[in-house]
Amino acid sequence: MMWPKRNSLLLFILILCASTSLYAQDGNQTLWYTKPAEKWTDALPIGNGRLGAMIFAGVEDDHIQFNEETLWTGSPRDYNRKGASKYLPEIRKLLFEGKQKEAETLAQAQFMGVQSEAGNREAWVKEMKAGKGILGNPASANYDDRLWKTLKVPAYEGWETVGLKNLDGAVWFRTTIDVSQDWVGKDLVLDLNKIFDQDFTYVNGSLVGHTEGTEARKYTIPAKLIKAGKNTIAIQVFNFYDRGGIGGYKDVSKPIGIYPVGSTVENGISLVKEWKYKIQNDAPPAVPQYQASYQPFGDLNLKFDHGKSQVSNYKRLLDLTKAIAKTSYTVNGIDYQRTYLASQPSQAIVIHLTANKKASISFNAALSSVHPNSSVKVLNDHSISLSVQVKDGALRGESRLTAVIKNGVIKVQNNQISIQKADEVTLYLTAGTNFINANDVSGDPTVAINNTLNSIKGKTYADIAQQHVEEYQKYYNTFKVDFGRSENEKLPTDERLRQFATANDPGFAALYMQYGRYLLISSSRPGTQPANLQGIWNDLLAPPWGSKYTTNINLEMNYWPAEILNLSALNDPLFQKIKGLAKVGTTTAKEYYHANGWVLHHNTDLWNGTSPINASNHGIWVTGGGWLSQHLWEHYQFTQDQNFLKNEAYPLMKQAALFFEDFLVKDPKTGWLISTPSNSPENGGLVAGPTMDHQIIRSLFKNCLVAANILNVDESFRKSLQDKITQIAPNQIGKYGQLQEWLEDKDDTTNKHRHVSHLWGVYPGNDIAWDQDSKMMNAAKQSLLYRGDDATGWSLAWKINFWARFKDGDHAMKLIKMLMKPAGTGAGSYVNLFDAHPPFQIDGNFGGAAGIAEMIVQSHQGYIDILPALPGAIPNGEIKGLKARGGFEVDLSWTNGKLTALQIKSKVGGKCKVKYLNKEMEMDTKAGESYKLNGDLK
Repeated sequence: MMWPKRNSLLLFILILCASTSLYAQDGNQTLWYTKPAEKWTDALPIGNGRLGAMIFAGVEDDHIQFNEETLWTGSPRDYNRKGASKYLPEIRKLLFEGKQKEAETLAQAQFMGVQSEAGNREAWVKEMKAGKGILGNPASANYDDRLWKTLKVPAYEGWETVGLKNLDGAVWFRTTIDVSQDWVGKDLVLDLNKIFDQDFTYVNGSLVGHTEGTEARKYTIPAKLIKAGKNTIAIQVFNFYDRGGIGGYKDVSKPIGIYPVGSTVENGISLVKEWKYKIQNDAPPAVPQYQASYQPFGDLNLKFDHGKSQVSNYKRLLDLTKAIAKTSYTVNGIDYQRTYLASQPSQAIVIHLTANKKASISFNAALSSVHPNSSVKVLNDHSISLSVQVKDGALRGESRLTAVIKNGVIKVQNNQISIQKADEVTLYLTAGTNFINANDVSGDPTVAINNTLNSIKGKTYADIAQQHVEEYQKYYNTFKVDFGRSENEKLPTDERLRQFATANDPGFAALYMQYGRYLLISSSRPGTQPANLQGIWNDLLAPPWGSKYTTNINLEMNYWPAEILNLSALNDPLFQKIKGLAKVGTTTAKEYYHANGWVLHHNTDLWNGTSPINASNHGIWVTGGGWLSQHLWEHYQFTQDQNFLKNEAYPLMKQAALFFEDFLVKDPKTGWLISTPSNSPENGGLVAGPTMDHQIIRSLFKNCLVAANILNVDESFRKSLQDKITQIAPNQIGKYGQLQEWLEDKDDTTNKHRHVSHLWGVYPGNDIAWDQDSKMMNAAKQSLLYRGDDATGWSLAWKINFWARFKDGDHAMKLIKMLMKPAGTGAGSYVNLFDAHPPFQIDGNFGGAAGIAEMIVQSHQGYIDILPALPGAIPNGEIKGLKARGGFEVDLSWTNGKLTALQIKSKVGGKCKVKYLNKEMEMDTKAGESYKLNGDLK
């Protein structure tokens, strides 16, 4: 297929293309497909750290769903419950007495954070029941619903998954059943199981049941309401937040239905079918929330009219080397191409459309949003804007779409940009909000837009694309990986994914590493917000877990690749976030624990909430600040940047440690200092003394000691830490040979929980390591064996890192294959290689990439360990640019599982110790010098 060579693109083409073929790409640095995206998790992500977009790449309708990182629900407010600390002694007392449920009940009532203000639900429900917003009475058997649309029922994951995406409110459902004569005179059971959130259920116009909450709906229908022949079921469903509708059973093999009392649904009439529905209201009252949720911004749809002509040569791809997505196809002998990028220098999403025949590009471009309070307006003959206001929140945004054409005709009609018979078209999409910081929402959304417009003035698309690639490659090109070639590189990515479990395709793991790096570069640039649970990509008003920052594993996992995979600068958003959290967490420490320093519980959001949220059996977890402090210390370990240590890391680490100095209490049974109240994340409820907490606190104290010694400060603080370190409850081996998860030896060896929190000391910490305590390391391995391999996506990623630290590369590779399998209804990877919890969570992508690196090089024990967990499935390889602690950069290659060449570059100088198998060496290095070694470390 030949593509156009235009003078305006000549420079860009020379820079980007190493060959004349558009698709002459490295198969292990490109995702590509032969059909458009059908679902959001098929679409390809692009992003510049602030703006993100998902490219569906349809031929007739190209859907580009986009986000701006600061559009969230909520507003600046105080999340802390005043005076919560007065209940702390009683909660601790109850836990020491073994009264967990009583402690959790008291904590739920008096110790959780403050929720946002609720709307007037009672008044809204009254209006909906009275029929506001709908004509007539849909409960009536004779109601005319012929013009109503239909929807698949049930949908356990919510009506959002079957057509009513992003809908909350009141919806009527209607269907009919034919009752045989032998059922007449019998009471019937209407088994609907789950309905989200409230229902009023009618049969032939009479109310037969009403339930609010999560209880199962199983209503008895009196015989007098049933007649032979046609009978009508009508259900008014109120959904206030998150998934809505008639859910039925999680086990979809069990149908909802109707049957005689004493019988079963299998012997009745199934109600699994298309039901009629009508939306009565889509503006329910605000639901109280502990924290805010990340929001979608808008949608750009490009509508093309190719008639009924056959489409051939279709291909869409994402080139990781340049952060550019492309779509191409042929219609009527004309080759069309669309190129998409998210430019950081220009702060815009840019779409460039070309064809190899002049006057061939015609389409309409429309902006829209799932936010109920949104509007589109015309700005001029080539620009339109989209304004959005978050429901019940303080944030609003504006986006702008501008088209630049070469020849052809452009006009704006019906609030859409219409382009006819152009040679080339470039679209510039940008967005901004009124968010300035977590305490200030007085900004002007158009500032970001105007900055973009000013930045692209006088520039061609080629200029903008060139600057984009150059800026992006500053990060991407710091690391290279090659695990060898395979025939499967020639396959589309979705097919390659399907075959990976049984294929000999190590290069696919290399692609996964680079894709993880690509996603982090695209969602976390210096000066932006950190990557959240979904990076920067989200299409739902009520995304899973709010798409916020879960700090008991997920936020931290997002940044595991940053140091080892040579993306250290991308830590900046995380470090700036920690500063904000430390400020708010200082108040939380006082209000809840009457302690100095700062504390962070298991979640935060755009507004830097630090108080406990959700439920006391998992929301009271105190070591978020300690874990984030580990990232500060690791950055110093990898970079040896003493200015960073002195001015940024150590002050935050010290304040986190001061909190734990005040917080730790003596266990009345053992005399050890323990953490209480807390929990082993999301497992086992509120407890005294979870092992993970003690590992994190002990590591924090040790790191502060080393840092203070390096900086020669805080002698009295050092002495205090040294004293307390020896008193903190140690890691313990239990009766099953396992590392105990709790203070007591009560582990359940059949528990397959997704969190493996007590192994934090193995990874990402180094509280447990082979050189210091092999017995404890083996106990940790035993715990992981009991936990099993099957897990959620992010948990699989964590386990890859564990097995790398256990130096079992083949077991780690087994989990890589599990992580990189088609998601289906379980864990794995979606078509676009997004990690599936399920649903989508991006942490598994980052954790998996870091885990593969950990199999190749480790440096947490004071030396560089080469190929510590190399699997048999990757016998040959070459990596350049892996980072190691001590300020070193490592290049290495291996053949048939044996190291063949090693180069170590010293960034700051100093001693470097290297181990490979049973060989080791130590050398003095100079800053900026490189040192080459062979497979014998000589």
